[in-house]
Amino acid sequence: MSKIHPNYENPLKEVIYSDDKLGDSPTNLTVWKKSSMSFQGTDGFTVFNQQGKLVFRVDNYSRKNRCLIGGLVLMDGIGRALMTLRPRLLSMQYQWNGYEGGEDECKNATNTPIFSMRRRSIRRKSNEEAEIFFSTSDSGKSVSPDLRIEGSFRRRNCSIVTHDGKKVAEISRKKVNNTTVVLNDDVFSLVVEPGFNCDIVMAFVVIMDRTCQKPFMPVLCRSSSSS
Repeated sequence: MSKIHPNYENPLKEVIYSDDKLGDSPTNLTVWKKSSMSFQGTDGFTVFNQQGKLVFRVDNYSRKNRCLIGGLVLMDGIGRALMTLRPRLLSMQYQWNGYEGGEDECKNATNTPIFSMRRRSIRRKSNEEAEIFFSTSDSGKSVSPDLRIEGSFRRRNCSIVTHDGKKVAEISRKKVNNTTVVLNDDVFSLVVEPGFNCDIVMAFVVIMDRTCQKPFMPVLCRSSSSS
C-alpha cells in the first residue's frame, strides 16, 4: 500500500500572514479524512507535511450519534488545541466562527471570533464556495469578504484567494508519488503559499468539509457512514 503522505489595526494581516512562517516555497500538506484515533466511531482529519510528520489533527466523536453540531477542535500533531470551530445555529447562510484555543477558552464570554466563514447563497450564480470575514464595520457586520473560496471543494478542486485575487492556498486531488494515479477524495493535497498561516487555512478546510459537501445537513451531524 502506498503511503498517503509524500517522501488589530489590520486583523487580516495578524491572522493570515505569519511572519514566523515565511519561506521561499509553498507548504505542501496531505490531508486525510480519517481520525488519528483508531477505535470505531471516530472520524476527523489527520494532516501530514512533506516529511510525513503529523502536523494537524481533528478527532470528532459526534457524527455517529447524529447529535446537534458542537464545536470542532483543530489540534497540532501532539494534540494541543489551536482553534475551536463552531456553527452559528439558525444561520440562513450556514455560517461558522473560528475561535482561538480549545473549547474552554471558546466558552469565555470575552473570546470573540477570529473569523467568520459563510457558505455562498445557492441562489447566486458564482464559482465561489464560501466567503471569509475578518475585519468588521462599526455595526459589527463585515462590509466585504477578506477571502473567498473559489471552485469546488467536493471535487477537491478549489482555491482560497484574497479580495484582490492573490492566492492563499489551493486544494487538489492527490496523486500517488511519481505516477498519474489519483487517490480517492478522502486523501487530498493542500498547498499553502509562502507567508500564510497554515493553522488557519486548515481551519477553513475543516469548515468546508461540513458546509460544502452534498447532501448538506446544516443542523444535524452527518453519520460516519456518510463521511
